[in-house]
Amino acid sequence: MRDTREVIREEPLHRDAILAALADGPLTVPEIAATIGEPEREVMFWMMGMRKYGRVAELREETDGYFPFKAVGS
Repeated sequence: MRDTREVIREEPLHRDAILAALADGPLTVPEIAATIGEPEREVMFWMMGMRKYGRVAELREETDGYFPFKAVGS
């Protein structure tokens, strides 16, 4: 398992891939991870950073125990 700080620092490197995955509609973290080929744990860190800064937002409709995320603005 990689150091959490290292994972968090990589968010800008994966931001475009995540936003491209969300371009076709909302996805859950496991769906995003599968689409971009990265571990779910790391995708969750990146999603929380993007959520904090208003790049993505979760929908309140739970799907299989996960909330889908959508891209917000540009």
